[in-house]
Amino acid sequence: MLKKENLIKTMILFLMMLPTFIFADGFIVIPPPPQPPYPRPTPYHPEPFPLEVVYHHVEVDIDGQTATTHIDQLFHNPTNRQLEGYYLFPVPKGAVLKDFTIFINGKETPAELLNAKKAREIYENIVRKMKDPALLEYNELGLFKVRIFPIEPQSEKRVKMSYHEVLHEDSGTFEYIYPLNTEKFSAKPLKDVSVKIELKSKNKIKNIYCPTHEVDITRHDENHSIISYKEKNITPDIDFKLYYDTNASKVGLSLLSYCKPNEDGYFFLSATPAIKFDESDINEKDITFVLDISGSMAGSKLKQAKKALIYCIENLNEGDRFELISFSTEAYALFKELVPVSIYRIEKAENFIEKMRPVGGTNIEEALNMALKLGSKPDRPYMIIFITDGKPTIGEMDKDKLVEKIKSANLNNTRIFTFGIGNEINTHLLDKITEVTKSTRSYISPSEDIEIKISQFYDKVQSPVLTDVIFTYKDPVEVYQTYPGEIPDLFKGSNITIFGRYRNHGNIDITLSGKLKGKTKEYQFPVYFNHNSEKNDFIPPIWASRRIGHLLDLIRLHGESKELIDEITELARTHGIVTPYTSYLIIEDEEVRTVRNEIHEDFQTLGRGNFIAPESKAHYKKEFEEMQLTTGGRSVQVSKEFYGLNNAFNVAQTRQGKDRMSYKTSEGEVSNLIQQVKNIQGRAVYQSGKFWVDSQLQNEKPKNTKRIQFASKEYFELLKKEPGSGQFLALGQNVRFFLNNTFYEIYE
Repeated sequence: MLKKENLIKTMILFLMMLPTFIFADGFIVIPPPPQPPYPRPTPYHPEPFPLEVVYHHVEVDIDGQTATTHIDQLFHNPTNRQLEGYYLFPVPKGAVLKDFTIFINGKETPAELLNAKKAREIYENIVRKMKDPALLEYNELGLFKVRIFPIEPQSEKRVKMSYHEVLHEDSGTFEYIYPLNTEKFSAKPLKDVSVKIELKSKNKIKNIYCPTHEVDITRHDENHSIISYKEKNITPDIDFKLYYDTNASKVGLSLLSYCKPNEDGYFFLSATPAIKFDESDINEKDITFVLDISGSMAGSKLKQAKKALIYCIENLNEGDRFELISFSTEAYALFKELVPVSIYRIEKAENFIEKMRPVGGTNIEEALNMALKLGSKPDRPYMIIFITDGKPTIGEMDKDKLVEKIKSANLNNTRIFTFGIGNEINTHLLDKITEVTKSTRSYISPSEDIEIKISQFYDKVQSPVLTDVIFTYKDPVEVYQTYPGEIPDLFKGSNITIFGRYRNHGNIDITLSGKLKGKTKEYQFPVYFNHNSEKNDFIPPIWASRRIGHLLDLIRLHGESKELIDEITELARTHGIVTPYTSYLIIEDEEVRTVRNEIHEDFQTLGRGNFIAPESKAHYKKEFEEMQLTTGGRSVQVSKEFYGLNNAFNVAQTRQGKDRMSYKTSEGEVSNLIQQVKNIQGRAVYQSGKFWVDSQLQNEKPKNTKRIQFASKEYFELLKKEPGSGQFLALGQNVRFFLNNTFYEIYE
């Protein structure tokens, strides 16, 4: 048996021996067991035993610009052996360790903070000995380190730590980042992951935005909010990022930009109203609820829709005017006009709703004409909430003619918010209605709760703060290709997010103007558009998602053209927007261009030779062709996914249809295209065969070419000379990428 003092080695020596490690923001390194001093009767082959992460909880306290991050992790040793290891945690720049808690034999073990230089030596030693470059993406970060012994067999080891940091500020917007990118390190999915951020500020908090994950935001008051993220059985593949800003104005505006030298930039803009508003600052609105009560609505559909309408009626604001229209074979209006809210009228409306019975056909033309002719006042926003589960069977039934009639009747630019229930609906009709009325669409599947979905939507549009919103950008900055194309109204408790492109740069004022009770209100915000900053690299792919969603909708609703197909293909490949529709276009495009010798086979991303089996290609082609369907479950799915792309708010929402992206290789192995795409430095890199391939190589003619063997002396010299190469090198042992006008090929 080795003596205890022989077990205590330096960190680097341990790392040079490592067979494996597990990473879950922090990770535990397990060295191999000591070799016995005498020969064994049979060959001895120690096997790696990665620990399992039972849970990974993060709680963050942000006060103004200062953040304290608390981490609580539980590791499980599934082996029957006692293990020894080290807990390592890559830390953000400037972070200061507050405390570390792990009790071994009743004693708390202290942690050590290593600077970036020492941490880099550790990372490089791991790469040399394990032939795994995954940690190189953290090569510019520091490191927390602590020895953990013993890790008892079939036991759990809990690690708790916390650190302080001062958050980075960019043009009045603060950024918090937590290293949650664990996919490449975890042997198994994390059983339980959560991030909870308590955000406080002496100044009023306006915009809160997470571009990486789906989060819940609870605003307690103007100075206090809770941001929560929870998942189970996942392998996170992207770091958690949060942005927020503070502003004393009634409306706050936040702008972030991304721009490479000598190129047009990308920007993200968010406008959020204050939480507390006087009644005088809320627009009194006119609203008509139009409900389909045809025979197909019988059963739970009508029951839930009626409950949703009652919820909306009971939550009308004082000063609002409203109307109810039910329709089947013909339409019937309750009041025959828009009437002010009162207790008597609400009771009458509820009785009207309760007495609705499903019967007859579907006369959409008459119902919407009736709603559009109610005569809302010019100084009041007017919206129609239209709920149906079918196609028109009475009146005008041709979808294009019906849309033209609605467009002609809509003299006051009324927004019609459509809710399609079930699958037996004409999605092209509903989507064109929302397109011509500059509104939004929603589809409720048979498994979804109609009441919840409609009531949640109404909560968002209940209190208009500004209508007819316009953003004006001053010279010299020229803004273009902004999405959404039609700016929605601004509501209390909601916000407007815009992604777009820009030319030129500098400090300018953005003017946000809109109408409140017929009067124009203006707010000015000083902002800065960068000319050389690649920090906010989440912006280009989300902008590309919105642009692609818009173009796909144009093809689906108005017909295909080569120009649209070419632009979608190039945007999807460059930014990694891989969906069941765009993947077919990329594969087809690259196969054709390779045959024509327009690109080298080594630079293909998804369409590499015979890598994808013919049946998988045929499946993607079918997906693309089915986007033209006008009715049925697939048509609803297509509309939902295109709308999701066109309104993507974070990276997760750009991955529409990801569950259908599985395919078979020509060797018969099953994989998923989404797992083979990473976004690095504003563009996509693809796993194509055994190589990771930078999409930018198809568009560049580099002056220099360098082939460098993995883990060679030249390999680590490149990492030191070009720190930005670490993100590419971390992908694997075989990588082709473009950096600083040089084509690099890393090979085993």
